[in-house]
Amino acid sequence: MAARAPRSTVRAITVNAPHMTATQSPSLPAGGEGYDPEELYDEGFAEAGRPREHYAPILERLAGADLRSAVADVRRRVRAAGCTFGGSGEPFGVDLVPRVFTPEEWDVLAAGLEQRVRALDAFLHDVYGEQRCVADGVIPARVVEGADHYEPALRDLPAPRIRAGIAGLDVIRTAGGELQVLEDNLRTPSGLAYAMAAREAVLPWAGGGGAEPVPFAEAAIEAVGRVLAGAHDGPAVLLTDGAGNTAFWEHAVLAERLGIPLVTLAGLDPDRVGVVYRRTDEDRLLDERGRTTSVGRALLGGLRTGRLACVNALGNGVADDKLVHAYVEDMVRYHLREEPLIRSVPTYDLGDPVRREEVLDRLGEMVVKPRSAYGGRGVFVGPVATPGQRDRVAAQILAAPAGHVAQETVWFSTHPTVVDGELVPRHVDLRAFVTFDGERAEAIPGGLTRVAYDEGELVVNSSRGGGGKDTWVLRRPAGAAGDAA
Repeated sequence: MAARAPRSTVRAITVNAPHMTATQSPSLPAGGEGYDPEELYDEGFAEAGRPREHYAPILERLAGADLRSAVADVRRRVRAAGCTFGGSGEPFGVDLVPRVFTPEEWDVLAAGLEQRVRALDAFLHDVYGEQRCVADGVIPARVVEGADHYEPALRDLPAPRIRAGIAGLDVIRTAGGELQVLEDNLRTPSGLAYAMAAREAVLPWAGGGGAEPVPFAEAAIEAVGRVLAGAHDGPAVLLTDGAGNTAFWEHAVLAERLGIPLVTLAGLDPDRVGVVYRRTDEDRLLDERGRTTSVGRALLGGLRTGRLACVNALGNGVADDKLVHAYVEDMVRYHLREEPLIRSVPTYDLGDPVRREEVLDRLGEMVVKPRSAYGGRGVFVGPVATPGQRDRVAAQILAAPAGHVAQETVWFSTHPTVVDGELVPRHVDLRAFVTFDGERAEAIPGGLTRVAYDEGELVVNSSRGGGGKDTWVLRRPAGAAGDAA
């Protein structure tokens, strides 16, 4: 079922200038009159007709623009870059209007995400080591052992220097304006090159006018390079499935920009490399029947002797698990002895009988997800569900409580987006990227804001027809402390 917000929560502004002739294109009235985010948090407008201060240069740029022509220019640049996602060969959808963070807001978000990744890396080392967090009751053993991508066989291999080298954290903003983490991705997070492509497509149009972002691509490549260098000595390669992988374009771009070979399993010689940056869909050592996977066969010898490192490490999927997500704030307190700087979207363990009853009593208010699904598949949204759908999900929970998780429903923020010549509110999240080189975690300034183009749609994944936005972290004024530029 596609998750949609109530229609009353979003309202479009049709961008028709007065006295427009048949040959003229639409343009945005200055100040965004008519754009009404209503009760939702909107990234660009504090309220109807009142832009947020840090969005003013962008919205002024829109005010006199030929939007259809500008959108066409962005699409031409995306197409010229060869930027595609999926097997259709269609260009990746990039919206005209960038998302903007002030330096101060980004500093707060970055600190929380960096802390979170340090804790997740410590958890992964622990769960494939002594499992102190389980013995001390921080995370129930059933949660770890029930995770699809937990691989106890990896406990017999030497511990890698880095487990959570490149993380993609999905961040949403609540109606109250709070940024929270919806999901953690530490297996094969995609989107880095798509964020670069969005910047290169949008900046020529949107740049200038007093708003300039910190460079993204340079920071991303430098940060990933540090991870590869920190993972192991010796040359690195990027391992891909080949052209059949939906993100193959990204694999090729990253390999080129990192200056490392792009190889498939057929072309991989593990005896001649020190680091494999794995971007294959297969991310396990063993399959469901306990047999070594194709990737496992290629890497096992080097992993066993310690002469080879895999980024991200095999077995990281246990940290991606939607039920493990419920315990990340506890990981921060336990492994780092710190209070969490950013919260998770409240997530409930349905294996706990008390929590399960609470969720069943409030099912019409909750989101329920299959524990192992991804890409928005199988998501139940209680506030827009029918009585029959609620009954079916309740039966599924009772039959297999460990196979589902529940979360509070969050009507996350909207952002000005150009759709069919109109500036309209559309729901967005942020795929933020954090690298960890074994010593320092670094949130790359920006990321890929993902947008759902349909009105009220809450599932923003590219695999479900969503697109991307350039994401700006504004430069600090010259001479300001902590200038990221």
